[in-house]
Amino acid sequence: MSGTFPAGGAREALIDRGAIEHNVRALRAAAGSREFIAVVKADGYGHGALTAARAALAGGASRLGVADLAEALALRDGGIDAPLVAWLHAPDADFAPAVACGIEIGVSGSAQLARAAAAGPAAVHLKVETGLGRNGAAPEEWGALFAEAARLEQAGRIRVEGLFSHLSGTSRPDDLAQVARFREAIQAASAAGLQPRIRHLAATGAALDLPEARFDAVRVGLGIYGLSPFEGRTSASLGLRPAMTLRAPVAAVRRVRAGHGASYGYTHRAAAETTFALVPLGYADGVPRQASGSGPVRIRGARFRVAGRIAMDQFVVDVGDAAVAVGDPAVLFGDPQAGAPTAEEWAAAAGTINYEIVTRIGARVRRTVVG
Repeated sequence: MSGTFPAGGAREALIDRGAIEHNVRALRAAAGSREFIAVVKADGYGHGALTAARAALAGGASRLGVADLAEALALRDGGIDAPLVAWLHAPDADFAPAVACGIEIGVSGSAQLARAAAAGPAAVHLKVETGLGRNGAAPEEWGALFAEAARLEQAGRIRVEGLFSHLSGTSRPDDLAQVARFREAIQAASAAGLQPRIRHLAATGAALDLPEARFDAVRVGLGIYGLSPFEGRTSASLGLRPAMTLRAPVAAVRRVRAGHGASYGYTHRAAAETTFALVPLGYADGVPRQASGSGPVRIRGARFRVAGRIAMDQFVVDVGDAAVAVGDPAVLFGDPQAGAPTAEEWAAAAGTINYEIVTRIGARVRRTVVG
């Protein structure tokens, strides 16, 4: 790991574009020869939406997915012309700008379908509720929704490109129950005269472990960034490479006596004479305060833990007698194959999930694309 940091930028996330490409190829192979929808919402899970989109397409993704229209329009403005679907909309969302630039609209009910048709002709993906309890048309609404979609399609005002839902990932029986309900939705759509080209249900976990959920396409987010959706199963065991490395140069080194406190509240006091190293990353940068006293950090090839409370802009590491110097890279997480701690370890330290660790990295942290 190089010790060179961008001028004026103490906080840096290295984004390995090659890792994202690799992960898409690996996940496509694992899921079989189906259409691959790469999810690049939330600024590409914190990796940069344009970077993630370009890498995913280079790795073989055939379509991109985002949550909202603003994300989709930003990708179009960035030069991404691949098929693109957005599925979570405000009640007053204006579909016209998205439809005008070929963005496909995820539709969760009759009101959204009417607005999409009014902005059309629009390509839509009809979302059905199969048990997650979020958006999507409920089973008792399917008949009316599908009949209206068929009427609008025959009138040339929409094209039903897709039918989709989302799994809870609670257990295999729960997911299979949702698969069965999704099959019922497919049959109901067919009975109404609809033949959506892309039926998609599986996210990363099901793309890897639940063949029954794969249908025409898989819709993968977390996995393309090299993170595992499974507790107790590492990214390496799945053939994936983490794409983000979060690091900062040590900003100060201080030799202290036994009993000296570290950070607010003195929740950590030096057990003996030791060295404190200061790392300029804090909860304003997305480093979870809940990991105070436990988050892992690698400096000069050795592992340490955050000492005391993580502050807004910085935290302390008690490095003992290690020869740590100002400017040494302090790596919070990255690829374990390169010796870095993992996002999963930070998630465990903070009592959360790896999704949150990468997506919460803030705007002060410069993204540097490598690979």
